Amino acid sequence: MSEPKQIDVLIAGQGAAAFAAGLYSSRYQVDTLIASEQFGGETAIGGTIENYPGQPDIDGFDLMMKFKEQVDNLETPTVYSDLKSVTRNGDVFRAVLDDGTEIDAISVILAVGRERRKLGLPKEQEWTGKGVSYCSTCDAPLYRNKPAAAVVGGGNAAVEGAILLAKYAATVYLIYRRDEFTRPEPILVKILEQTENVKVLYSTEVTELLGSDETGLTGIRLSKPWDGQDELTIDGLFVEAGADPRLEIPNQLGLEINPETGEVHINRASNTSVKGIYAAGDLTDGTNLKQTITAASQGAIAALSAYQHVLEVKSSRQDARVVEPADTSVISGG
Repeated sequence: MSEPKQIDVLIAGQGAAAFAAGLYSSRYQVDTLIASEQFGGETAIGGTIENYPGQPDIDGFDLMMKFKEQVDNLETPTVYSDLKSVTRNGDVFRAVLDDGTEIDAISVILAVGRERRKLGLPKEQEWTGKGVSYCSTCDAPLYRNKPAAAVVGGGNAAVEGAILLAKYAATVYLIYRRDEFTRPEPILVKILEQTENVKVLYSTEVTELLGSDETGLTGIRLSKPWDGQDELTIDGLFVEAGADPRLEIPNQLGLEINPETGEVHINRASNTSVKGIYAAGDLTDGTNLKQTITAASQGAIAALSAYQHVLEVKSSRQDARVVEPADTSVISGG
């Protein structure tokens, strides 16, 4: 069995926070590695981004490619495998990836983001890709000239998804469990109101997926009637109901979790409750504003903290080296 790879900084993730951390860490001239199976994070599937300074009206995937190219130019290696486990091993952390790779890192930056929420309904998993989707940006074009599609959710992603779908499907139903929008940006709500083929169903939930394993999804049942019916015939359902922080690794490490938000708690320097472990991006409670620019800024801050920890550990190692004392025994003559 091969020995674990020895590095200074391990960065888990491939989104804005991870790439920014990789860029800054590499420029500090410490041995850095990025590990994640999925490229681009939420930004890559978020469609057009209009509010990233210096890059107006850029596709999120293209923006993440620019991030990655900048990191690649510094010859920072990327392993396309997720973290399976992280444990303390002396003054380093032993990380095991899904592909079996073992890595010993002095500092670890967690930038693994969030997992899309599911509805938790029967057949949801089986019909994913057969009428059920979790990415409007990815799959909306598949519904060109289709009679109807639906979006579930009430945040920016749901509103943006409905507006995008309206360019393809004849009718789009936006289903929201509350009686008014409070979370989306006002400009998005204004555009939604001007999109005539989007019908908003307030105070409504999807209670059942209709269809068969042969056909996939063909319709949905609603918690209350709309326009006199509690079933809608649709060609596709997009679940844009938010996302939850990926806490598998944080829980393994016993990191402090913010009880109010369910996110990894960090301070202003992106320190977690475990020395040597840092976190950045949507995984954390560092800010309520979950945007590409805030994720990138947290990644840069985490890289500085991780670098400082590397210097501290290496300095301690040098101090701990003990020079063997010279032989001071006296040889007496006769």
